Amino acid sequence: MRITLKQLEVFIAVAQSGNVTRASEGLSITQSATSMALADFENQLGRKLFDRIGKRLQLNDAGRLLLPKALDAIARVADIEHMAASDNAMIGPLRIGASLTIGNYMMPGLIGSFMKTHPGAQLTLDVNNTRHVIESLRHFQVDLGFIEGFCHEPDIEVLPWGQDELVIFAAPGHPLALKPQLDEDDLAGADWILREPGSGTREVFDNAVMGRIRRINLLLEFGHTEAIKQAVASGIGIGCASRRTLEDAFRTGSVVPLPTPFLNLKRELYVLIHRQKFRTQGLTLFLRHCQEGATVIA
Repeated sequence: MRITLKQLEVFIAVAQSGNVTRASEGLSITQSATSMALADFENQLGRKLFDRIGKRLQLNDAGRLLLPKALDAIARVADIEHMAASDNAMIGPLRIGASLTIGNYMMPGLIGSFMKTHPGAQLTLDVNNTRHVIESLRHFQVDLGFIEGFCHEPDIEVLPWGQDELVIFAAPGHPLALKPQLDEDDLAGADWILREPGSGTREVFDNAVMGRIRRINLLLEFGHTEAIKQAVASGIGIGCASRRTLEDAFRTGSVVPLPTPFLNLKRELYVLIHRQKFRTQGLTLFLRHCQEGATVIA
């Protein structure tokens, strides 16, 4: 049996895309060459790796067991290639996934400072909600994940990274902003503009108000904090977001924080890595850089 790197690359591409056509486009080879490489690979192994569901290919049990091993093999070879390329090419391509607060307000600075130290580094950043980051890690579509919520996947290692705080806020002219003191009933009677389910911010908010506020009048849900800020600034409702995302708005006075000492809105930030992910030198260096940088940006 002689398994080639090309066969492993084809298998990984099909596993991640679920489609031969998309896999061939990503690999810049023909669809027929992709299909042939995959068929040869399965023939050498003596087993099918995918269930064929219409035009979609879905990993079966054998394929799911093989995928992390194939990714590990490709990562090790890539690490050797980058090591040989030049003295400063130890940082191979790194794919970073981050939820919105981290991705938009924290990660750009960390990536920038890392690339100043390692100018040959190749990093890409995928910013989405917490659920998407976790799913991307599960399918090995990103190498590291940074989230503001919780992760309970047994295959993913969860490392504490930093702390953050959510703030409930309103337009300066909103009735609740004019009250000197608020209680749970005030919040229960308000209209709310919140992040969508699946976001870390929404999960922390739901946990904080559970059992404390008898109901939430949900007016709007948005997938981005900027949209929430604009809607809240218009006066139609109150919102909840990370304090670090609201600093400019508080400074300009477009929105104001509401005092809610009866709610625990502090949250942990986490870095995630798949337990079966091979840790290249570049990944290890970037992880260390982010862990050291967490004390600076906290």
